[in-house]
Amino acid sequence: MNAKRVHRLCRKEGLKVRRTLRKGRSIGESANACHVQRAEFKDHVWCWDFALNRTVNGTTLKWLSIVDEHTRECLALKVGRSLTSEDIINTLAELFAMRGVSQAIRSDNGPEFVSRAIQEWHTKLRIRTLYIAPGSPWENGYAESFHSKLRDEFLAREEFENVSAARRLTMNWREGYNHHRPHSSLGYVTPAEFAARCAASATELLTATPPATPPLQQHTGLTQPALS
Repeated sequence: MNAKRVHRLCRKEGLKVRRTLRKGRSIGESANACHVQRAEFKDHVWCWDFALNRTVNGTTLKWLSIVDEHTRECLALKVGRSLTSEDIINTLAELFAMRGVSQAIRSDNGPEFVSRAIQEWHTKLRIRTLYIAPGSPWENGYAESFHSKLRDEFLAREEFENVSAARRLTMNWREGYNHHRPHSSLGYVTPAEFAARCAASATELLTATPPATPPLQQHTGLTQPALS
């Protein structure tokens, strides 16, 4: 039986190739956009995204960036041949150990970010996941802005011989970005300096708070007897 006869019989019987159903994934919404739900203080909202480039011999390199939306600090900039959900969780765990847990993380609907492992981990730590609407990268504007600078000032200017060289150059660039590069939206100070001012302001605010009412008066309503 030749292919033409098979094709004719299949059409006659109405047979079709079974379509493979794609797995559903989380769908974001514009209510999670950076201009709608803004970061109000340090470590309030972080954002993350991926960037791709290649070594001189053509192999793929992948960068994961994590940025504090309020201070514009680049908290992490990890590079490797490939980065999995486990790599992302390990990177976040290191940051949480150093800075504490952020209240929310904003991202697109990339498969690494919407994976079950990431969502379960966020739920366990009570971290809000702000997924932007599909096809709307401007809603993750702080990540897009950072990656524009990363591309123009670093990836487009360097040649990477291998992963080790890429990691060394990436560490140096991130150090310069945080501590030596003034940021226009921060009043032309560096992200590290702006973050230090935020911490100082929070300390001053806590110091300036008037002392609380003594526990005896606050809970029982008792007052000191009047002097005669």
